[in-house]
Order: sequence, then structure tokens, then C-alpha cells
Amino acid sequence: FNLACCHEVVRNSLFLAGEIGGNDFNHAFFIRKNIEEVKTYGPYELIGLGARTLIVPGNFPIGCSASYLTIYETVDKNQYGCLKWLTKFAEYYHHELQSELDKLRGLYPRANIIYADYYNAAFTLYRDPTKFGFTDLKVCCGMGGPYNYNTTADCGNPGVSACDDPSKHIGWDNVHLTEAAYRIIAEGLMKGPYCLPQINTSCLMNVSSGYFNS
Repeated sequence: FNLACCHEVVRNSLFLAGEIGGNDFNHAFFIRKNIEEVKTYGPYELIGLGARTLIVPGNFPIGCSASYLTIYETVDKNQYGCLKWLTKFAEYYHHELQSELDKLRGLYPRANIIYADYYNAAFTLYRDPTKFGFTDLKVCCGMGGPYNYNTTADCGNPGVSACDDPSKHIGWDNVHLTEAAYRIIAEGLMKGPYCLPQINTSCLMNVSSGYFNS
């Protein structure tokens, strides 16, 4: 064991610290905790052991997921079909996390802390799905209901099937996005405006999908 070598590896590595809080929030909302209780789930330790470069992602626009749209069925939706109150919570978390990262940058000026804006990178797809070749909020793998999701029959259960063309859907199942959606989000993070500060693209391989050609 070479401690000096280990420190060198840590110092020169890129750490993806997150998606921070996603499952913590999902669990709380699935058991119907109220929004004020969930807002207190905020303490994080993001830097340790000499790490110099970290990418800290925010959360996805959870108000657009099939799970929440099914569990919290309501007419109170925005023009894109997403739940208003959960969209506002995701925006709250987005701003609070950025504020905490600013504090960390002050405490650790030698660290390069990059915020990955999952929220806006993904919400772009929900705002204008047809621009990227997607259809609606129905998920690819599921069964029943307006979003092809049944709370008693998840993707992978007997009798639950997947669609013929996942690339036409933003959501793979009630929680996860499709490979096509993740690819577009990743390009928006690596080559677009959704990282703060932006990633130095000179060290990235050429990435080409449809994000900046649309």
C-alpha cells in the first residue's frame, strides 16, 4: 500500500458526488412526508481525503416522473403536464444546493467544485419533447394508467412489457430515464450550459447526438 500514490490518484481524479439526495427525497415523498419535512434533508459532506475536482449533480425534475404523477394524481399541473408543487420543490433544492456549494468553494478554494444542473438539463426535454424526438410522459416499460405505470406492477414484474422503441420516450420506467434521454442530458452537461463552472471541453472526446444540432 503506497499512501503517497493513493493521495496522488485522489488529487488527480474527478469525483461525481451524487446524484445527491435523489433516493432520500423519493423515499420521503413515496411515504407521503410533507414538503416542509423533506426540506430539512440538506446536510452533505462533499469534500474529503484531498479530492480536488468534484462534480456535484442536482436532482431531476421529479414532478414530471410517472411515479409521482400517478401517486399524486391531480389537475394542478403546469403546461408541460408536471406536478406544480414538486416542480417548485425541485427548484428549491436546485437553488439551495448551489448556495451550499458556494459556501464550500469559499472553504476549499483549491478545490474545483462543479455543479451539474440535472434539473434544467432534463426539464428541457419535458418542455419540448418533440424537438428531441420524444412523445409524451408515458414511460416505455410499464402497464396501465395514463403514464403506462401501475404502482403494483413495476417494470420487470411478470406481465409487464417494454415498448418497441425506447428512444421515443423520456422515461424508461417509473423512476429511470431512457438511454436516449440520458445521452442528451450528458451532452448538455459536457458541452452545453448546464455545468457551473462549465467543463473544459478540450479534454473531452467529440460527443454528438441531437442536443446542439436540434
